[in-house]
Amino acid sequence: MDSSPPRLCISLCESTVAALEGAISAASEVSNLLEVRLDCLDRSELQNRSSQITKLFEQSRAEFILTFRSPQSDRQDVDDETRRAFWSDAIFSNSLFDVDLDLAEKLNVTESPIALPIDWRRTICSYHDFSGVPAHLDQIYDRLAATPARILKVAVQADDAIDCLPVFNLLERARAEGREMIAIAMGVPGVATRILGPSRGGYLTYAPLKTESATGPGQLSASELKRVYRFDKIDRQTKVFGLIGLPISHSLSPYMHNAAFAAAGTNAVYVPFEVRDVHAFLKHMIHPRTRELSWNIRGLSVTAPHKFAVMDSLDWIEPTALEVGAVNTILVDDNELHGYNTDAAGFIKPLQAALGDLRGARCAVIGAGGSASAALFSLKSAGAAAAIFSRDPAKAREISERFGVDSMMLEDASFAGFDVVVNATPAGTVGPLVNETPASAFQLRGARLAYDLVYNPSVTAFLREATEAGCGTLGGLAMLVGQAEEQFELWMGQAPGEGVMNEAAQRRLSTGSEIWNLESEI
Repeated sequence: MDSSPPRLCISLCESTVAALEGAISAASEVSNLLEVRLDCLDRSELQNRSSQITKLFEQSRAEFILTFRSPQSDRQDVDDETRRAFWSDAIFSNSLFDVDLDLAEKLNVTESPIALPIDWRRTICSYHDFSGVPAHLDQIYDRLAATPARILKVAVQADDAIDCLPVFNLLERARAEGREMIAIAMGVPGVATRILGPSRGGYLTYAPLKTESATGPGQLSASELKRVYRFDKIDRQTKVFGLIGLPISHSLSPYMHNAAFAAAGTNAVYVPFEVRDVHAFLKHMIHPRTRELSWNIRGLSVTAPHKFAVMDSLDWIEPTALEVGAVNTILVDDNELHGYNTDAAGFIKPLQAALGDLRGARCAVIGAGGSASAALFSLKSAGAAAAIFSRDPAKAREISERFGVDSMMLEDASFAGFDVVVNATPAGTVGPLVNETPASAFQLRGARLAYDLVYNPSVTAFLREATEAGCGTLGGLAMLVGQAEEQFELWMGQAPGEGVMNEAAQRRLSTGSEIWNLESEI
């Protein structure tokens, strides 16, 4: 089973036969395996155009998986009798048939009055749970395996990346028993199962042609799976790296790191993990002494809100990360987890490139989170005179005492005379905060340079205010790329190709939709 090439199945969900015909034509250019969600078709289309539908399948060179979803889906009119009638009348050839477990069990009895025209050897028996991961997943597997279906399928809703663990374990069981299986954790927290599933024995992975036409929660587009994650190149020896945070669905890190791996010709992949319980995730899936998954995991990026919390689960932390009080990089080193902070180096390099020697420079940092901590550490290390401005007196007091800097309230603050004003808050980020700025042009007038750690959009409200005030400006993409390059070197022992990460980030920003700045804890 492991020698079979990974299969990508393009999922299609169209309401009319005409739209389906166009979708089949487009999808066939990407993959020769297509899933057609026939329950998406309008009932009148399905009833009145059956011969046209059959002709579509027969004329295509692709192999099809025909799916007629159960009432668990959003199509409430697909009841038990409708499903029975559909499969009884189905005459499609060159297809696999996805039959729900409950219906398969009813049909797999001697006294069943319904004789399906499908071949059980071309049948996928599937179980879906859109509410979570059932505790009795092994019993569900037993029920699936008891049917005559050749291929077993389980799709459950993940709430935390740790929910991928029982799904991966199902694939291991099926592999050991010589069974063909599809096992997926749906939702953003389950993305790892879609990327890594085929390399762990999964029969296929599903993807839409475009993200907006996804037929299941958490699906990555076919282009992302093939071009970004190179899922078809992943095997059991592939080095796995990833990002842990909440949320992480719009992070640029997978695009940057995977581009760097590809450019270096390295058998490695970088996967997003949306994590709620970081301690449980590190214990059960990552730490070499306690993890319950056999995989070649080598390192992690850490973003909000886990940069402080992960420190309790690590065996060793570098002095810089201890001083900053935050870890954004984890290295799996033999049987230990080691923590580092690359935000500090990523922050200071673009600033020094813009201003040169920072000794004695007056610097204001707006914010009191992980990014503000990294900025203060770097500025003090460079000999700058720093101060923190915040709307939260308690948080500002804690961070100011830790770094020995002045703490001031942000309201009515004036930054006249400051060489650098740093925005280390999420204000201005694409999304609900896009029009917000932590400081007005009036407040910024008289400052030399405004440095925004937000990188999308490239010109934020804060930078517009700074321009109006006559300040120089510096955006946050350089810091994002800088800290990622430092991570790559920690993990791989060598620097990434020059400009590779920056180019990948720029390309994603220019083509992606609603890329949220979730890379720094701010």
